[in-house]
Amino acid sequence: MSRHVLSLEAPTTLNKCILRVIDTSIYNADMAPRCPQLYVTLPGFSRPVVFDESVISLGFSLNLTACDLEIQTAGCGTSYADLQDGIYVLKYALSPHDVVYVEYNHLRITMALLKIQELRCDLQLNACDPPKAIKDKMDKIDEIMQYLETAKAKVELCHEPSKGMELYNYAIKLLGKMQCKTC
Repeated sequence: MSRHVLSLEAPTTLNKCILRVIDTSIYNADMAPRCPQLYVTLPGFSRPVVFDESVISLGFSLNLTACDLEIQTAGCGTSYADLQDGIYVLKYALSPHDVVYVEYNHLRITMALLKIQELRCDLQLNACDPPKAIKDKMDKIDEIMQYLETAKAKVELCHEPSKGMELYNYAIKLLGKMQCKTC
């Protein structure tokens, strides 16, 4: 029996105020997909924000802001609050919604990546082999990136969200140590 193959992507971005969600599903041409719904549960929340066919259509590509996600109510359209890092639960469903759906955990690491970019901007590099102190900083940045990438894998692929958040928090701690100017 042919069926829809539902799929979502939430690519990592460096935009602090958007969560990008893309429909990468394959739809069966013999079955009309009905009543698409996207559910987004933010870190620390238990109830999702629901987007229906008035907002999404097949093959959608959304840039969701704090206003869209109902955590910002003032200044929508003129200013946008930053979205926090953490685990976002993304669920995409067609009718009947309790049978035809796909659900993902997405670990947003945008704020951590921006901190890493700041550290890289501060490196005094030239087009030659750097001194040991700078090389050590570069190695530490690479180590932190490995922790972040492993945290994403634990959350998104290994289905170990608590382990992923533990690694993410450790990476943030390491970043804090590197950013400290008076430590």
